[in-house]
Amino acid sequence: MVHIEGEDKGKIILYALSTCVWCKKTKKLLTELGVDFHYVYVDLLEEDEKEKVLDEMKTHNSLCSFPTLVMDDKICIIGYNEGRIREVMGK
Repeated sequence: MVHIEGEDKGKIILYALSTCVWCKKTKKLLTELGVDFHYVYVDLLEEDEKEKVLDEMKTHNSLCSFPTLVMDDKICIIGYNEGRIREVMGK
């Protein structure tokens, strides 16, 4: 996982694909909002690590679709949803 420093809004993890336009837009939005978050490009992981991350992701999004944004293991936003992300981040 890659860490992007910013304002602490809780534990934020973005599960993404390196080739996904919507994943890149979500990452860009989080960066522009200046929040602290971690992201992982699932498609670039080694097979055993990829399985582990997908299993973790399935606990929040059973479809394993991208992007999946998880906040504090409670809130899950699936797909690119700028309005909902801004609402949750208070921005």
